[in-house]
Amino acid sequence: MICAFLLAVAAPFASAQSFAEPASDDSPSRHQRLVQAARKEGSLTVYTSNAADTLKVLIADFEKRYGVRVNAWRASSAKVLQRVVAEKRANRWDFDAVSVASPELEALVREKLLQEIDSRWHKEMLEGTLPVHRGWAPQFINVFVQAYNTHAVKRQDLPKRWADLLESRWRGMLGVEAKSGEWYCSLLKNLGEEKGTELFREIAARNGLSVRSGNSVLANMVVSGEVPLALAVYSHMIEEARRQGAPVDWFAIDPMIGRSNGIGVSRKPRHPNAALLFYEYTIGDAQPLMLKMNYLSPVKKLASPLRGARILFVDPAADGAEVERCDNAYDALIKMKK
Repeated sequence: MICAFLLAVAAPFASAQSFAEPASDDSPSRHQRLVQAARKEGSLTVYTSNAADTLKVLIADFEKRYGVRVNAWRASSAKVLQRVVAEKRANRWDFDAVSVASPELEALVREKLLQEIDSRWHKEMLEGTLPVHRGWAPQFINVFVQAYNTHAVKRQDLPKRWADLLESRWRGMLGVEAKSGEWYCSLLKNLGEEKGTELFREIAARNGLSVRSGNSVLANMVVSGEVPLALAVYSHMIEEARRQGAPVDWFAIDPMIGRSNGIGVSRKPRHPNAALLFYEYTIGDAQPLMLKMNYLSPVKKLASPLRGARILFVDPAADGAEVERCDNAYDALIKMKK
């Protein structure tokens, strides 16, 4: 009798065909039903761009809580997008959940690869971080800050405006990441595209830009002092290094550019209950862990004031042509010679 009851409870959550039903259920009993059914499924597959150390912590905590194994494939957000789209064309649905940057998540929504989901956690999110279509939800907020080596740069000498970087004291001291087109174009929208473009071209021409591939690489170069001042690097990387005693700190020239990294669930998951459970965990119970790892939470009650800085969010819904235009504009900037 008990077994029959459990089967009946789990039944609406048991197949990909009926997946829209549990995905739209945000009732109080949803969580327990998900846990029961997810344990029967036993595992899920996640494609993600999360940092390796972050992923290790989250997977260990999730598996300990629920006894459901997480199989993760990790690559850059762009490579995750390429793989999922290629699998769709081959009529394969190997992933259950995907956790990448918001522009790539929006691309997956346009490809009709992600399921709309209702969740009680959505009501807890900061305004502007949750898309109206609910095809994905924010996991954390990446904020681009300016970072400096405290042995190489004195706090009183830090630039207060972007135009201050035209001063000769910054010659040979400035570093950027090779793929920061979204940061650059978002900043230009605030500065005025023509004015901002001319300003950054002049900064590059006068003082040069040292280009590094990867935000973690750039952050490490600031730690070592090889790059005294980075124009845009993730805040959590610098904050973590600072707390560990590295001679680094960060500041923000207004406005601070932010971008959500989020999580979505496959429209045809092989493990629908485990996928939904992982989604709920990631945007909910995992958030205190994200704070401990120096990420910024999209949950209102956990949100960081970021030293009072104003955040301007990258538009994740920008179409492919706009993204390409931004990337080309940024490439032209960083390839300029002094």
